[in-house]
Amino acid sequence: MREGDLEPIEVARKAIEVASDKQANDIVMLDTREVCTFSDYFVICSGESKRQIEAISDELHRVLGDQGIRLQHREGNVGSGWILLDFGDVIIHIFAPSEREYYQLERLWSRATPLIRIQ
Repeated sequence: MREGDLEPIEVARKAIEVASDKQANDIVMLDTREVCTFSDYFVICSGESKRQIEAISDELHRVLGDQGIRLQHREGNVGSGWILLDFGDVIIHIFAPSEREYYQLERLWSRATPLIRIQ
């Protein structure tokens, strides 16, 4: 399923690095392998503005693409306050704070193992 030379855990860590470099807030990495059949890891983060959410999304797409990791699907947009980037084994959710509070993915996927949290 994966392209490029990176293992899923490395893709997720690279995503965290990119999001952090773009000043994303409250970055979380969940190991979903035991509770989910369609992805190994979720990376969840927040951006404070539409511009920042788009910048995080664009940079993730660019950097992971440069690593040979193909974006399989994208959902949402900055206007909705949520963007999902599906890289197969790693799914990245970028939220505006109010949408993140509303959807509460960490609670929804509470059986997943939290590996990283950067406030």
